[in-house]
Order: sequence, then C-alpha cells, then structure tokens
Amino acid sequence: MSAALPAGYDPHAFSPFAVTVDLAVFTVRAGRLHVLLIRRGQEPYEGAWALPGGFVLPRESAETAARRELAEETGLADPVVAALHLEQLRTYSEPDRDPRMRVVSVAFTALVPDMPEPAAEGGGDAAHARWVPVGEVADLAFDHAVILGDARERIGSKLEYTCLATAFCPPEFTLGELQAVYETVWDTTLDRPNFRRKVLATPGFVEAVPGAARLTGGRGKPAALYRAGPATALHPPLLRPEGPTR
Repeated sequence: MSAALPAGYDPHAFSPFAVTVDLAVFTVRAGRLHVLLIRRGQEPYEGAWALPGGFVLPRESAETAARRELAEETGLADPVVAALHLEQLRTYSEPDRDPRMRVVSVAFTALVPDMPEPAAEGGGDAAHARWVPVGEVADLAFDHAVILGDARERIGSKLEYTCLATAFCPPEFTLGELQAVYETVWDTTLDRPNFRRKVLATPGFVEAVPGAARLTGGRGKPAALYRAGPATALHPPLLRPEGPTR
C-alpha cells in the first residue's frame, strides 16, 4: 500500500538541513585511553583536530555513512571498519553547531581492542588521522569536544555492565591487569582488594587458569592467572566509585 501525500502538502515550506555522522572510537594503547582523531584538511576549521565523520548521502543510512566516512578519512581497512560494533550515542542538533548551514549530527561511539594505526594521509576532508591520548586532546572542531565527553561517559558505563574490559587483556591475565583497564577508561584509582572481591563474586566474569601464575614485580608471590569467562553482561554491575578521579 503506497502512502499518499496529504492535500496541500508543500515540502518546500520547511527549511532544508543536512544530516552528518560523527564517530568517537576509543582504544587502550600502552596503558592509556586513546581516541581516533582526524586533522581537517579544509574549511571550516582547517587544520583543527576533529572526530571522523561527514555528510550522510541521500540513499544511505546513518550507520552506513558512519562506516564509509571512517574508512575514507582514516584509511582503516574495510574489514576492520565493517567488524566494528558501533553504538549510537545521541543526536546533536543545536542550530549553530556548523557554520556552513543547519546540520544535525548522529554520533556513534565504540571501544575496541587491537585497533591498527590509521593511514598517514586521510581521505575526504581529512588531512591525516591518528590515535591521540584522551588526556592530550585540546580544542576540537565544531561541537566535537561535547560529543567526545558524552562518548567517554558512555563507554565508562559500558564497562560497568558488560565484560568488555577482558577484551583489552592478554588471553591469560592477572586481576591487576584487568584492574588497569578499568582504571584507564574510568581515569580513577580503584581499591585492589575491593576490586578483586567484586570481580570474583560476579558469575561468569573470569575463570581461573589452573596452576598458572605470573611474576608481576616486587617481592610478593606470583599472581594467579585468569581468562575471560562465558558471561557477556555483569550481574551485579561493577559500578564506578563515587568521588573525584585521579
């Protein structure tokens, strides 16, 4: 059944606007949380750092546009981009967020392990792309600082309710290595005994590797090794501590 336009409907009676996508993609590298940024190669904000993204084409969805723009601007291989689990963050629609015209952006975020280096030279309106430690990010183009802040809060929450943190550890890891992932993403210091107790009390989160241990420095005994358990969600959740971060 086709949908008929109502009598007298005039689509030109409404002001046109564009739809874009922006992506906040995070990974943990050398014990620090990094975000993927591009340096803009054209105006507006030529030379400024920004999140990857761009305009949604007339015959594509927002998620399709997000993957296309990520591949074009960063040079990441198509299989890498296709395998990313992108989570829609929110829509940004302030009237003056883009100096070119009215632009509404659909933002996506992802926290992924083992991400390769982007291409030295980007495509589209990106001069080049690179991983940047989140703590070193300064001014960003458009309202991307707001999007980055919202995205970081989202991935912090994701670690509270899922087992994603184990993906950033070796196949066999100590609880100290797992704790370091949480501290990196949450930017806080956790109490070691309390963290250990919560992890081991969460069904299916980790499994002990029988008879395995690893020296971790210092004069203590070798630390027991664990592997990721069968669970995908944490019940109960592993909540961030309240109070100031480090």
